Amino acid sequence: MKSFLFRALCALLLLPNLATAVAQEVIWLHPGSSPTAAAYPEKQYFSKAWNTEIVTNVTKPSLTVYKPSPETKNGTAIVICPGGGFMALSINSEGIDVAKYLAARGITAFVLKYRLAHSGDDAAQEFEALFNDKQKFAAVVGPVIPQSIADGLDAVAYVRSHASEFGVQPDRVGIVGFSAGGTVTAGVALQYTQASRPAFVAPIYAAASGFKEAPVPADAPPLFIAAATDDSLGLAPDSILLYQKWTAAQKSAELHMYAKGGHGFGMHSPFEPTAHWIDRFADWLDLEGFLKK
Repeated sequence: MKSFLFRALCALLLLPNLATAVAQEVIWLHPGSSPTAAAYPEKQYFSKAWNTEIVTNVTKPSLTVYKPSPETKNGTAIVICPGGGFMALSINSEGIDVAKYLAARGITAFVLKYRLAHSGDDAAQEFEALFNDKQKFAAVVGPVIPQSIADGLDAVAYVRSHASEFGVQPDRVGIVGFSAGGTVTAGVALQYTQASRPAFVAPIYAAASGFKEAPVPADAPPLFIAAATDDSLGLAPDSILLYQKWTAAQKSAELHMYAKGGHGFGMHSPFEPTAHWIDRFADWLDLEGFLKK
């Protein structure tokens, strides 16, 4: 009898979490068919190389929605772009966990699965092997980068055009991205049209040297950046580059360059103070008025 009651109590306690999981909506940005020639299946698995859950072989970009409670909803939305070298998506630390944090603060969050290069059994392991050969790495991921950025632009445009359905304001739709997802975010920040203009942009430890010559738009949105000086991929200068581009254009920008934190700290950083970068991001969003109802 006690065993039965214990199991029943556990089931009741799990109900809210199950309801939340079921409630998340998946939106296909290009429904009906893949926007690429490849038709290999998308996969999700635990990568020992990165010690985290990853998504690979994305050919059909999608958005997964994480909605705030009606009591906290403030009308702001955000597209979240996980990183993974354009070969994988670090779906938890740089995607779902970020969405849950921001949804708890009233923001409607959309985790973007953008198109990736084709990979085999462990994309993270393949990335590490390829990254040391810059020419080969560029040949593998180079063709997909414009597609990934296009997916970022389409994601912002989609949320803006469907804002009323999600109870958000079209002029309060921003984007945040990590590493390769930060490249997608920077691309959106520099290449948007009127339909895909983000209200704010946050490239986190982004690879952005490819945008060195790109002009900052006249109506560029405010920019938030976080990175670490000891970035193991050597990307700290890319964050400084973006900050300098925005400030040279006399646009609003905030940069957090931490002494320690490495690359890919996301939401699972063991270092201080990078463990609290997301709190600084929330402070900045509040300062810019995006947490206000």
